[in-house]
Amino acid sequence: MIGTPGNGSASDATLAAILAELNENKAEDVVQIDLRGKTSIGDYMVVCSGRSSRQVSALAEKLVDMLKSERGILSKVEGKETGDWVLIDTGDVIVHIFRPEVREFYQLEKMWLPAGAALTN
Repeated sequence: MIGTPGNGSASDATLAAILAELNENKAEDVVQIDLRGKTSIGDYMVVCSGRSSRQVSALAEKLVDMLKSERGILSKVEGKETGDWVLIDTGDVIVHIFRPEVREFYQLEKMWLPAGAALTN
């Protein structure tokens, strides 16, 4: 993972809950990017993959449900209908869930990681 949550903020708690939910539901190649100080769109970005359109949609649905029921966070969601790429915006944490082919095409991580940074899970 890129970046490490740890200052005890609400965004860190949201990030930890998101990462746990994605892990529990078998999201693949989860990458966490620390956006603090780089942009005002959020504190963290999480990019991960689902093996199929069905799994991408299911991961998104479970994540949005968990955020609402356990953390009281109403998220903005885009792209769930097609299942190729879903964006979930919690305000503090932005989550992108891709099918692997779509993720490779967009290469979002490369846009946000510092030059020369290695992608790790």
